[in-house]
Amino acid sequence: MLCVSGLLTACASTPPTHFYTLESQSCPPVAASTAITKKRLIGIGPLSLPALLDRRQIITRADNNSVQIAEFDQWAAPLKDNVIAVLSKNVATLQPNAIVRAYPWAVYGNVDYRVIIDISRFDTQLGKSVNLEASWAIMEEKNHKIVSNGQAKIEQPLNDASYNSAALGLSKLLSELSQQLSLALVQIPQ
Repeated sequence: MLCVSGLLTACASTPPTHFYTLESQSCPPVAASTAITKKRLIGIGPLSLPALLDRRQIITRADNNSVQIAEFDQWAAPLKDNVIAVLSKNVATLQPNAIVRAYPWAVYGNVDYRVIIDISRFDTQLGKSVNLEASWAIMEEKNHKIVSNGQAKIEQPLNDASYNSAALGLSKLLSELSQQLSLALVQIPQ
């Protein structure tokens, strides 16, 4: 009886799990020509993330090259899907003369350009900073030709050591990456 009572007490004292999501950032549109008659179709994806991040729990880095897995602070949706959705929404806001679709876009038909993104780092050191490192390429879908490519290495300080602050900081990093992608898309000749 004491064992059962002890187990019930232990289960009752488990802290609640907190769920977080990345959010798109409202950004002013990149300067675009109003003379465009046909809207370009832009596909965001495919996107790759490090295997370490492919989990529900939020991963943080420590000073000694170790990582911490937060059992009670988790992503509300698969991180990869959330990142693609946020990038798609951000680029759509920045590209008002384009139709932007998230990968996989096959249900909507073909796209004119696909933005391939390989994220090698997307993490936080609680209370210190959030970091994003990625390489990207814009491919013309018709002939599979790379028309632009680049790399991003973005870091922002954090105001506090909360997971909420980390999720907000990571969202801001995606906003900066979206601006970089949008500028590259604007420079592609029609």
